[in-house]
Amino acid sequence: MTKLVIFDVDGTLVDSQAHIIASMTAAFDAAQIAVPSRNAILSIVGLSLPYAIRELAPNVCDATIVQLVDDYKADFNANRIKPQSSFPLFDGAAEAIARLAARGGVQLAIATGNSRRGLNGLLETWPFAEHFVSTQCADDHPSKPHPSMVQSCLADCNVTAQDAVVIGDTTYDMEMARAARVAAIGVSWGYHGAGALKDTGASIVIDDFAALDGALDEIWKD
Repeated sequence: MTKLVIFDVDGTLVDSQAHIIASMTAAFDAAQIAVPSRNAILSIVGLSLPYAIRELAPNVCDATIVQLVDDYKADFNANRIKPQSSFPLFDGAAEAIARLAARGGVQLAIATGNSRRGLNGLLETWPFAEHFVSTQCADDHPSKPHPSMVQSCLADCNVTAQDAVVIGDTTYDMEMARAARVAAIGVSWGYHGAGALKDTGASIVIDDFAALDGALDEIWKD
């Protein structure tokens, strides 16, 4: 029976918080709006950008939201292509992908709040990108926690919900998995705490990628 592992990106595979905070700060500065706190900015990572910015600026008009989104994207993409720019993988991420790809009967996929442009930029730098059978992003789906991205991964890989697991660092990932009736594993090194992940549906929360294989085996043992 084929299994499917669906990975979130920011906060799960990639440590992008410095870039996210810098670009959000630039966008709010350009709009002459008080910059949200670091914790507030990191709390919305995982949502699609318009929804994330609306959470941070609930009282501004729609036109300002559009401006903030555009300014964030412009700053983020400008920084992404700088020679010194990097989006480091978390320790053990590449090795975990390699291990899973080598397992028989396991397919890999991505479900991210990133844009297609942003996701493709990351995939171009990853030597293991070819292992992802399906890559779903915010450009083509409603924001997490809507289950659309997971449902597309299941369809692309011809896998049933009971044979899939979502790996993520935010409550939005856990809620997305639950909405799709898919099991979820939380990672403690991302943007939301272990308690919040468990409260929103994580079957297991792991503290490093070395624990991922065992966590998957525990979920799939039945």
